[in-house]
Amino acid sequence: MESEYIRRTGQLKEYIKIHIISLEQDLEGIASQMEELDPASKAYNELDFEYNHWSGQLLSARHILSVVEDILG
Repeated sequence: MESEYIRRTGQLKEYIKIHIISLEQDLEGIASQMEELDPASKAYNELDFEYNHWSGQLLSARHILSVVEDILG
């Protein structure tokens, strides 16, 4: 039973790590789109909002991973 628990917690940590990589890639894509736009444009402001939204998700995912690693070792 314990080995199943260890396997599942390892899977959870790996999933969170993959999710973090995905969020980082999304942010890079948004940032590159923003570089091509006028900062005063509506499109830039919409991407800025989206960038901040994804940044918050990334910070949360990193925090959750940190807590999981602290608790589970």
